[in-house]
Amino acid sequence: MDILSTAFGSIRLVRSSSALHNTKAANNLRAWDAADELLLAYLADNELPKNTGRLLIINDNFGALSCSLSQYNPCSWSDSSVSLAAAKYNYAANDLGNSPANPLETLASTSDFVGNADLVLIKIPKTLALLEHQLMSLRKNTTEKTIIIGAGMVKYLEKSYLQLFEKIIGGTSVSLAKKKARLIFSTVDQTKQPAPSPYPIKVAIDEFDLSTINYANVFSREKLDIGSRFFIERMKSLPAASSIIDLGCGNGILGIVAKRLYPTAKITFIDESYMAIASAKASLEHYLGGIITPEHRCDFVVSNSLDQANGEPVELVLCNPPFHQNNTIGDEIASKMFIQSKRILINGGRIRIVGNRHLNYHIALKRLFGNCRTIASNKKFVILEAINHC
Repeated sequence: MDILSTAFGSIRLVRSSSALHNTKAANNLRAWDAADELLLAYLADNELPKNTGRLLIINDNFGALSCSLSQYNPCSWSDSSVSLAAAKYNYAANDLGNSPANPLETLASTSDFVGNADLVLIKIPKTLALLEHQLMSLRKNTTEKTIIIGAGMVKYLEKSYLQLFEKIIGGTSVSLAKKKARLIFSTVDQTKQPAPSPYPIKVAIDEFDLSTINYANVFSREKLDIGSRFFIERMKSLPAASSIIDLGCGNGILGIVAKRLYPTAKITFIDESYMAIASAKASLEHYLGGIITPEHRCDFVVSNSLDQANGEPVELVLCNPPFHQNNTIGDEIASKMFIQSKRILINGGRIRIVGNRHLNYHIALKRLFGNCRTIASNKKFVILEAINHC
């Protein structure tokens, strides 16, 4: 646990409230970056926030901003349940808020912020489409007096990001760079009437006679990613299963194909992204041609890997594991998924994954399960399967 010291005080921060995720590699990474420090320094120098205003913080990765500014009762709005959980954990661990009964106010990306915000702080997300959606959604919560400040690392702040602020919010300028971080200042232009967010969008996957409904922050939102395509092409070899988890489901395409193969199977779609779960649910409804009912035997769980799953044993786990969290690349997320899958699989149950060849997932699977076989491979991807022996 590292200490962030600013003009607003000193706080201890971790990147995850999950003990399992706090691996040695994960703990070597700080729960804040130079953009957080630069933004907090600017606020202190300019006597912001004001005590009487409403403070909205968007994409606060692990609570560095929310915790530092706790005295102003912020609302933290994010698509990442992991980030919101870490922020709430850090908020409580630092004994912040007016009382234990006054925890950090959090808001999922699929919910609307109600009322007007006086100060909006935005950590610039990795996905341009997410920023576009957030800025368009934000417009109804602003007045000509609303102060909007973005913060990000210079190497990720492409010109297109600044153009979005200019197009959707109004006049935009940037600060000088410090420690490779920069701030964005955007003034609300009430004469602008930007179009509503285009998301979610429908994407046809003609080769599989399917369509997905993709929200702004879903991986490969404009087309089927090549890893999933490679996986789906070989799903006919899946063993029969009555209970299946699509872990890290994204828009739910793997689970939907599994449902088409085994219509009576119970399918659980799990992802840490609120937009991913919304996409999976909408995509399945489109496939089914109507509202999901209990008879369809499908559940949707917002969860950091299997942390929030009900723990019921399953026969099959399907997974296209992510190898990055925001802009940080690593195998911690995949490792956690594999470990928790072993715990939830029945004796003889299987995990089948697709991943980039260079990630060498076969080593982790064989070490954990004692076995691993290659189902298929090409120059870029490999499909692996391991069988659980309790």
